[in-house]
Amino acid sequence: MANTKSKSAAADEQTEEIEQAIIPKEVDPEQYVIVRNGFHGKLIYKSSRTGEKFTWSGFGDEQEMQLRELRNAKNSSKSFFVNNWFMFDEPWIIDYLGVRKYYKHALKIEDFDDIFKKTPAQIEKIVADLSDGQRRSLIYRATELITSGAIDSRKVIQALENALGVELAEK
Repeated sequence: MANTKSKSAAADEQTEEIEQAIIPKEVDPEQYVIVRNGFHGKLIYKSSRTGEKFTWSGFGDEQEMQLRELRNAKNSSKSFFVNNWFMFDEPWIIDYLGVRKYYKHALKIEDFDDIFKKTPAQIEKIVADLSDGQRRSLIYRATELITSGAIDSRKVIQALENALGVELAEK
């Protein structure tokens, strides 16, 4: 059994190395990349360098930003990365910006709702590793889905409440 865990850990390290290896050798800081809104709601970023304002209307919305601007944001508005409000489809961007530690356990936007299909134990384990920003987004999304009736499992709701430390549904 110990060998299985070692092999799994080795496979994870290899995956991380492969992802880091795909960073283009010569990256143009003027290059535009897609930045997605990882916040459930309107997200606004104003450049301290240029004064340009970037606005995302809702979760998953896209804006193009220059890598140079993202580097500036990392230095002036780190919370956008720490809270996973800026999300990227291309993993090399995270490595290029040097923010992998903030995205290590982040839920991908397209996989966000998959957490609600997990077992209570899986939910609690996943939530324990999420950033505060993603926890807040999860609370918002869970509330929406509970209200609409899309989540009606008492066990799932209880697991979310325990893991998030909030009441999501009236008892």
